[in-house]
Amino acid sequence: MNLQLELYKFQREFRKKFPSEKVAILQEATQNLARDFQNRRILRVEDKAPDFVLSNTRGQSICLSEQLNQGAVLLNFYFGHWCPYCNLELRAYQGLLVKIQALESSILGISPQTAEASQKTALKNTITFDLLSDRNCQIARDYGLVFEVPDSLRSLYTELGHALPDYNGTDDWLLPIPATFIIDRRGHIALAYINVDYTQRYEPTDAIAILLSLFVAN
Repeated sequence: MNLQLELYKFQREFRKKFPSEKVAILQEATQNLARDFQNRRILRVEDKAPDFVLSNTRGQSICLSEQLNQGAVLLNFYFGHWCPYCNLELRAYQGLLVKIQALESSILGISPQTAEASQKTALKNTITFDLLSDRNCQIARDYGLVFEVPDSLRSLYTELGHALPDYNGTDDWLLPIPATFIIDRRGHIALAYINVDYTQRYEPTDAIAILLSLFVAN
């Protein structure tokens, strides 16, 4: 599966059906976020990855540093089950899970939604790796990803049935910029892919290549 091709095909069909004035709202919000992001201090390759403990859909506590004792970890920050681009990305990683595990690595999906909403994500996309709940985007903040959804998007999301407080169990409208990190056994960042354009994601097969290089190096 070529994720970029699947994302492009979905976006093309979406723009055919979605009103142009609403597409313009989405595009303007992305452009504004890009300008804001230019002034941020972002994590880079070789930076120490912030450690964390978050709960998965079964209520179990998952600690990054403990996961690293077993091998490299891929972190995938995503919006939630309401985002079709995120669902395509999660399914792509699920399709490569056997290869990821063969490299003694693991993948953790992280979103601000509740455990119940994450369970829906897992069922909808047949996901078997851990999906973690980052309430109030605390970990996303540590990774320099959090942003507040502007009023124009709040109205549009609500109109589409995607009021974030309903999914995230909080009163805020915070989201993480979709991002992919690969953390090596030392706890250092081997890949930091952050893109304010939510329609663009890191190609999972390229992530496999990085995990392979880390596996061989160890």
